[in-house]
Amino acid sequence: QSRQESEVISTITAICALSVALITSALLPVDIFLVSFMKYPNGTYKDWAASNETRRQIEDTVLYGYYTLYSLILFCVFFWIPFVYFFYEEKDEENGSRCSQAKNALKYTVGFVIVCAALLLIGAFVPLQPPPNQNSTQWEKVKYLFEELGSNNGVEALSFSISSLTLIGMLAVITYTAYGMSVLPLNLIKGTRSVLYERLENSEDAEEVEHQIDKIKAKCEDGRPLSLRDRRNLQDLEAKLQTLRRRGRHLEIAERNCCTKVGSALRPLKVFSCCYTQVYGAAHSSDGKIKIMK
Repeated sequence: QSRQESEVISTITAICALSVALITSALLPVDIFLVSFMKYPNGTYKDWAASNETRRQIEDTVLYGYYTLYSLILFCVFFWIPFVYFFYEEKDEENGSRCSQAKNALKYTVGFVIVCAALLLIGAFVPLQPPPNQNSTQWEKVKYLFEELGSNNGVEALSFSISSLTLIGMLAVITYTAYGMSVLPLNLIKGTRSVLYERLENSEDAEEVEHQIDKIKAKCEDGRPLSLRDRRNLQDLEAKLQTLRRRGRHLEIAERNCCTKVGSALRPLKVFSCCYTQVYGAAHSSDGKIKIMK
């Protein structure tokens, strides 16, 4: 039951975090649509948007939506997701309780909260514009920083934090995309294991797991109850056996699939096209370097 609870909460956390991220991404086109929907093709405002008060209310609503979603992103990234992760990393049914798990998870999550607070403080107090009076005293400069913080309502702090997360995500996307594009032809040339071989390997794994299950069940043939450790191992092995059997059924369906047979028949063409792509890319790269040197 505890393992299922862990899976449920982890799934809910992932769904909620992804939903917040997708809704935030969808808010930008909605914002653009609202701005364009207010006007006629000739550039004049429609009757319902002719009032400045109405337009201001719509702008404030969208702005509060941005604030709310960006705040939820920071909450998920720096508190919720780390807490759930460390909560189940510290899980030990024999030696710990939920209270100790929560304490340990909070202890590690505090580090993420400190990072979030540091980003917010940097974004709030690092001046993006110099003070109007360059000859002002240090106290006047500090006063100017607090006035700027109060005037922008924390927008700069929130923007800096989101921009930092965006930069990290962009670097990750660039790295993994570059690696994936370079490795893709090599993986296509190398190919994958045959479905028949995977079925045989899966059957051997299932037989081994069944043997381990029978070995554990043999301990209670004389009526003695199993220990907590044996019951937990038995539960894990039964779940693993169920997964292997489900994978075996999927492999059996894949073996009879026509696409698998067609892919095997087109294997030489796939290898030739990948080799040609690699050679063509290397040749053009060499030509570019020669032109640059000239």
